[in-house]
Amino acid sequence: MIDFKTFEQAIGISFDDKKLLKQAFTHRSYLNEHEDEGLEHNERLEFLGDAVLELVVTHFLYNTFPDKPEGELTAIRAALVNTNTISACAKEIGMNDFMLLSRGESKSTGRARQYILANAFEALVGSMYLDQGYDVVRNFIEERVLSKLAEIMEKRLWEDAKSHFQEVIQEKVGVTPTYEVLTEEGPDHDKIFTVGVFVKSELVAEGRGRSKQDAEQEAAHVALNKKDWGEF
Repeated sequence: MIDFKTFEQAIGISFDDKKLLKQAFTHRSYLNEHEDEGLEHNERLEFLGDAVLELVVTHFLYNTFPDKPEGELTAIRAALVNTNTISACAKEIGMNDFMLLSRGESKSTGRARQYILANAFEALVGSMYLDQGYDVVRNFIEERVLSKLAEIMEKRLWEDAKSHFQEVIQEKVGVTPTYEVLTEEGPDHDKIFTVGVFVKSELVAEGRGRSKQDAEQEAAHVALNKKDWGEF
């Protein structure tokens, strides 16, 4: 039995509705093996948390950078709320140790686990908003997510990742990276795209997003974070 009190102590927030907190950690796959527990999975909370996270980050950036244009602010926000950043935030607060997953999903690693953690982090934000209110969740996001802003600005991680990766690869290999949609999930009005970026015929990295363009940017961002792009 997972004791969520330990997690509450770690983040310094005590939930009034413990069931709501547990739901944030409950992956859909877990319900298939634990139907008798009467739990709900975290996808609705993820939907809510995504919007809350974006609002808090957008408001903060709007106030922090009064002279930056909308396009630049959008790029900075994307760097703050993408899968890499959010999953890293989830790991830092120990969410990995509290996830409720099926036996199969519990073995997932790499990008698959990153997606699970990023989604759970958004679900946690959603549950915190419902349970504790806007001010508490805003402070949490500022402490855990917006603390990454300095590094993102210093390393210019908000800049167009596709263009940057293309420059790097053209300099290293003399070719232009290509992008291919690997999978499409969900209904037409709410699709999730998984895109691969290839150098010659080698798959270098994958990215996910609610549009092909977002997924391509995510794939390029992941590729840029790699230390070695292989022997092409």
